[in-house]
Amino acid sequence: MLQMKLCGDLVLRTKCSPIEQITPDVLSTMDEMVDMMREQNGVGLAAPQIGILSRFLVMMDPDSETVFRMINPKIISRSDKTCTMEEGCLSVLGNDGLPVYANVVRPESVIVEWTDEHGANQMAEMSGLPARIVQHETDHLDGKLFVDYLSPVRREMLMRKVKKFKK
Repeated sequence: MLQMKLCGDLVLRTKCSPIEQITPDVLSTMDEMVDMMREQNGVGLAAPQIGILSRFLVMMDPDSETVFRMINPKIISRSDKTCTMEEGCLSVLGNDGLPVYANVVRPESVIVEWTDEHGANQMAEMSGLPARIVQHETDHLDGKLFVDYLSPVRREMLMRKVKKFKK
């Protein structure tokens, strides 16, 4: 059973390695991640959030409920136009056990390339919420959290609410 890594765990701050081969283990882990994401009412989950330092993630377009299983995703283009949206993270929880949220400025649209679960190369332009989700999740693969986009004062205020990782 997969276990969510929480803010403070160094695995969340580590850059992930590319997947060299799509194995049955990777595919079954992605299936479990989709189940976990849904159970926790999330819209995305990246491998380091479950302690795996490999470049893969799952995400869902909340409008269409389309699930993407992305292996080695790479954002190749970002729009100059930005937008502010509220973000939370299943790895950044408050003392009540629920995600904490903050407004984050990100590009409004992106073009992303990835390999799907069948080994096929994919490319999509995403905007709105899907663009937000793929940026948030690919950040996890580079050891970055949404709180890193906040001003120092705002980040400090938010982190006071965050339940600390316990060894």
